[in-house]
Amino acid sequence: MELCYLLAFPDMNEKPSTPEPFHGLKDAPYFQPVDIDLHTLGMETVEILGHPVSVMRQRYDGQVQVIEFRFEQEDPFAASSLQSRRELKDALQARFIPAKYRESGLFEEYIILLVKKIRGTPDKWIDHHGRSLAKFLRAQREVLDRKETDEILASRVRYSKQDLTLVEWEGAVILAADGDFASDILLLKIGNYQLIRYRMLDKSVETLLDHINESFFLNRKRPRPTRGAIRRIVEHRLEVMLDFERAEQNLLLIGDWYTAKLYKTIRDEFYLEEWKNAIRGKLDNLESITQTIKENFTLSVESLWSRIEMAGWAILLIGYIYLFFADVGLFGK
Repeated sequence: MELCYLLAFPDMNEKPSTPEPFHGLKDAPYFQPVDIDLHTLGMETVEILGHPVSVMRQRYDGQVQVIEFRFEQEDPFAASSLQSRRELKDALQARFIPAKYRESGLFEEYIILLVKKIRGTPDKWIDHHGRSLAKFLRAQREVLDRKETDEILASRVRYSKQDLTLVEWEGAVILAADGDFASDILLLKIGNYQLIRYRMLDKSVETLLDHINESFFLNRKRPRPTRGAIRRIVEHRLEVMLDFERAEQNLLLIGDWYTAKLYKTIRDEFYLEEWKNAIRGKLDNLESITQTIKENFTLSVESLWSRIEMAGWAILLIGYIYLFFADVGLFGK
């Protein structure tokens, strides 16, 4: 059988260029992911651990690189195949993902089993191979119980009587009698792109919160807030918020019933809505913290000016007292 392995990781590139259209979607001539710029970076075939692997590298929105690997595996359900697949995945990650993202874990991986020829209907084939498919999708040697297996195999979307796609958190199975896998793979790529974008945004918010906490709350010798520091925090927060709104817009898809239904399933299995709500909550908290800092800074500035004004009046009063006693001759000549 043929396997498709996806990797997604941050890859910033702000160079403007003409984006490519998305191709290969089933019966969806008007389908368009809103505001996603796609650029193909290259296609090649490489040999990894003795396996020929086709590689297609693409960049989404100048933010994330998504790599699609295709390779054959005679029996993906065998225990030896699992070990071989792990070694191959590790080698691909080491070769294509920058070291800093491998070390931090800021990347996404996803495995897809592509099936052309089956006996019977797709549902019967999945039910017959249920435990093997569950172990494949979770990359486990252990036998899963019936309840967990049923949960793993639950999210199925049917395009026709002979076509079915099973979506799970860590992997998917696409059954297509005519070998038309491109549409579903593309949607799974977009789902992984959205997931890594939310993870990147979450990391940006956490980094900014840590900076604020260290600068204004933890460090006893911290400098007093300044207009420059507050401005930088507000600008960073605004950048993150705009980035978040752009990522959220990309989830709006226009297409036929199958495209919409499959992508909704992908969103549910990837917990994209939960990621979005969690980040929105952190952005709201960040706004409250920033507002508190600004108010405290305003109060401290007003307090400073009040002290300066009082000091000025005190100096002026001392001056008047000196002139009064000098005028009456108290200090002598």
